[in-house]
Amino acid sequence: MNPISVIGAFIMTLAFLAYGIGSVTLERFRIVGNIVLIFMSLGILFETAAIVLMILGKEHGGDVLHVWTGSVSFFLFIVNATWVWLHYLRNGIDAAVGKSLVNYTKTAFFIWVVAYLAGIVLLIWL
Repeated sequence: MNPISVIGAFIMTLAFLAYGIGSVTLERFRIVGNIVLIFMSLGILFETAAIVLMILGKEHGGDVLHVWTGSVSFFLFIVNATWVWLHYLRNGIDAAVGKSLVNYTKTAFFIWVVAYLAGIVLLIWL
């Protein structure tokens, strides 16, 4: 595997950790606090950097299913982070969130984890 792709995969793991901390904190405390804002934003930054590195280090055509699920999950988290930031801007820090945001965050994180694990399986097998 290309070293640039390996660095991208490592950074994607940082995105996984950031999304996980942000999502679990949002679900657990049901407020948009500093931790949620910081880690959701870091997740987007880490994933963007990882995607760019993996595209640059791509040695052959990617698996269509992984590219599709990864693209959908990235879009879902962009929507999620945007929703969290809009909630913060409208309601202030530590504002309680509704059930719809919590459920969306859970769903987006689950889909993201499926795409992440699919990438790991492809990395091992290819």
